[in-house]
Formats: sequence, structure tokens, C-alpha cells
Amino acid sequence: METTVYLRNCAHSPRKMRLLADLIRGMKVDKAMYTLKVHAKRTYAGHLEKLLRSALASWTQNFPDERVEDSGLIIKQVKIDGGRMLKRVQPAPQGRAHRVRSRYNHITLTIGNNETAPVAAAPKEAPAAEAAPAPKKRTTKKKAEAQN
Repeated sequence: METTVYLRNCAHSPRKMRLLADLIRGMKVDKAMYTLKVHAKRTYAGHLEKLLRSALASWTQNFPDERVEDSGLIIKQVKIDGGRMLKRVQPAPQGRAHRVRSRYNHITLTIGNNETAPVAAAPKEAPAAEAAPAPKKRTTKKKAEAQN
């Protein structure tokens, strides 16, 4: 049980928006909502918070028998893709011109139950018998002579 929502042509650069997306990916929905609400980058976090609210509303419409509090919803996927780019010219010294690129992005957010999340396999531990021997201690000539 999962829901996907999209935000197209968000007027912020994708690189800066990915910093927040990486922060909330895999979090529980209520914790992610609080994190976005109090984060210092409020301009960027506002768009993600609004999208998360939209995803919750969509989830409650798709699954009316389930309660949000009891379902254990997590953010399964947050994907930030580059969008359009407005290209302008800004005057520069000595009659030159510099390119100004205003970047936009597309956001895809997926929320779902904790049970349907992919389970990562536990890493296998190496047996104790195959452990590598400890490296030998290096000493310089002066230290070796001082020890003798």
C-alpha cells in the first residue's frame, strides 16, 4: 500500500533540494513532517512539506479503512530530477556578458507501509579462524638500538 505524488517545475535548484530529500528519505512520515517544519532551509523545506501533506491526503483517499497513525507510513522514495532552465544574460565588466541559469526541478515522493519496504540483507561476518594476523610493529634503527 503506497502512494506517489509529483511536484513539477519547482523553482529551486535540484542540487540544493536533494540535500533535504536525502535528509528525510526513509523516515517515518510524522518525524519527516516535523523535520521539514523546523529545518533552517525553510524555503526548500516548504515545498517538500506541502508535497508530503498531499501524499498523506492521497493515501487516506486511496485507503479509507486504514488509519494513518496505525499504519506505520514511511517515506519510501524521494527523487529530485532536473527540470527546465531559464537562461538569461547579465552584463559583465568591459562589455562582456555572463550567462545566468535559473534551474528548476521535479520532485517525486512515494510513501508506503513499513512492511512493504525492501528488507536489506544482514551482512555476513567473517569466521574468527580466517581473521587476518595483526600487522608487525615497525621500529626505526635508533629505536631498535635504544631498546637493546
